Amino acid sequence: MIFLVLQVMKVIDHIREAKDTLVSLEILPPLKGKGIKALWDHLDPLMEFKPSFINVTYHRSEHVFKQNPDGSFKKVVIRKRPGTESICAAIMNKYNVDTVPHLICGGFSINETEDALINLQYLGIDNVLVLRGDAAKNETAFIPNPEGHKYASELLQQVTNMNNGAYVEEDLKSKHKTSFCIGVAGYPEKHFEAPNMETDLQYLKKKVEGGADYIVTQMFFDNNKYYSFVEACRSMGITVPIIPGLKPIAVKSQLTVLPKIFHIDLPTDLSKELQKCKTNEEVEVVGQEWMLMQAKDLKKSGVPVLHFYTLGNPLHVANVIKQL
Repeated sequence: MIFLVLQVMKVIDHIREAKDTLVSLEILPPLKGKGIKALWDHLDPLMEFKPSFINVTYHRSEHVFKQNPDGSFKKVVIRKRPGTESICAAIMNKYNVDTVPHLICGGFSINETEDALINLQYLGIDNVLVLRGDAAKNETAFIPNPEGHKYASELLQQVTNMNNGAYVEEDLKSKHKTSFCIGVAGYPEKHFEAPNMETDLQYLKKKVEGGADYIVTQMFFDNNKYYSFVEACRSMGITVPIIPGLKPIAVKSQLTVLPKIFHIDLPTDLSKELQKCKTNEEVEVVGQEWMLMQAKDLKKSGVPVLHFYTLGNPLHVANVIKQL
């Protein structure tokens, strides 16, 4: 009988033991109904590059109103993508690579969060990325669960509490201490809800002081903004690794969609080249060339990890990593 020995390492240990810049990936769970083959089809072209870890995003349920035969309406909860726990476990089992499930505040009570963390521990998953999460699609602003967390810093505190053996039910006997490695998000161009960069950095510092082991940035297309962000973090006493996040532009509509949704700027040189493109095939070429230029420069500067947001474009990312 052959037993598979799974590699289980924390993200921070991957970084500490690395002799060169690492590669990591971020993926979406497949849409409900597509099955696990969709996951393998997405990841197979990327596994030859031996990513050190794979982030799996979480997408909260949506609420829609459906009309009853009598004309009244009922509120229906729709979940379009499966949760991260099973996806992460499946990836670890098939590819023997560490995974990082995203944990969000929205839609969860404190008890539900605790149960999810316990499930992750049972599955041998000891990395998490802690996020507040976006507002639900039918909400104009983020509304927390009445029994959940309002801020990512509160969610992070719950994880660190469990790492110290403190659970929601204080009277539990023989409480097991978890050992999660915790990542948090950073925004080189400022979180859109923060009044200014200084305030945003203060919030980030609070997360690091609260137990965050490393930072992963929002996507950016101007490396100087990443370098300035790192410098500002270091000036404030934030010493944990700061991982740059990169995404390839694949369709021309992203010229307006990305700035609108992610509140980021596209450099003038990049936007001019994209505006010249007549087809999405031409956009793909420009997008990959730009990301390759970013990746080469960041690698040369000695970043700990290049984190690629694949999000539906695995071959675009694969083409860039091949040239690194």
